[in-house]
Amino acid sequence: MHIQLNTDRHITGSAELTAQATTVVEAALTHFSPQITRVEIHLSDENGAKAGAPDIRCLIEARLEGRPPIVAKHQAAKVVDALEGAADKLKRSIDSSLGKLRTH
Repeated sequence: MHIQLNTDRHITGSAELTAQATTVVEAALTHFSPQITRVEIHLSDENGAKAGAPDIRCLIEARLEGRPPIVAKHQAAKVVDALEGAADKLKRSIDSSLGKLRTH
C-alpha cells in the first residue's frame, strides 16, 4: 500500500507530518492493506491564517484493486484529529463496500 500526503500552502508537509499521517492511515486500514494499492491524503486549512470553526480538512482517497476509489473526509480543529476522523470514516466505508461484495 503506497501512501502519498498532499498539503495546501497553509499546512507545512514535513517528514514528521508524513510519518504521523502514514501511521494513522496504516493503523486504520491494516486489515484491508492486501486489497489497497494506493492511498492519497489531502490536508488543507480552509480558513488559511484566520481563526474560526474547525477549519482543517482531511480528505483521504483509497484505491482498491478492481474497484472505484473510496473517499472519506473530516474537518477538525487540529490536523491529527482531522486525520484520525477521516481514516475512521474511510475504514467504515471500505468495510461496508467489501462487505457488500462478500454477501453477493
